[in-house]
Amino acid sequence: MFIQIEPSSDIPIYTQLANQLIELIARGELSGGDALPSVRSLAADLGMNMHTVNKAYHTLEKKGIIAIVPKSGAIINPPVQAGIQDSHRARIVEELKPILAEAIVLGMGKEDLVTLASSIFADIKGE
Repeated sequence: MFIQIEPSSDIPIYTQLANQLIELIARGELSGGDALPSVRSLAADLGMNMHTVNKAYHTLEKKGIIAIVPKSGAIINPPVQAGIQDSHRARIVEELKPILAEAIVLGMGKEDLVTLASSIFADIKGE
C-alpha cells in the first residue's frame, strides 16, 4: 500500500490520507473485508500523528467505506452490489456540484467535463 502525503498542500493531511485510501480501494488494491493497518501502525509508517490517522479512518467510516470494530480495527466494507444508496448519492452530488460549477466558471464545457471524468475513471480503474 503506497501512500504519499504532501505536507505543503492546502488539503488537510487527514483528507489526503482518506482520499488515497479511497483510491486504493477503487483501484482494487484494497478490497472489501481487508483490514486496514492499526491507527498506531499507519501513523508510525507515515510519520504522522495518530489523531490524524484516526480522523481519516472516522471520515471513511462516516462515508460508509469502512467499519471500525472496537479492538479489531478498521475493515473495508464490501462493495454494494445493488447500486449506490440515496444518502451516498446525495453526499457525492453535494461535494461534486461546487467543483463542477467552478470548472464551468473557468471555461470547461460539458464535453470537457465528460472527457475529464472518463479519463479519471480510466486512470483509477487501470483501463
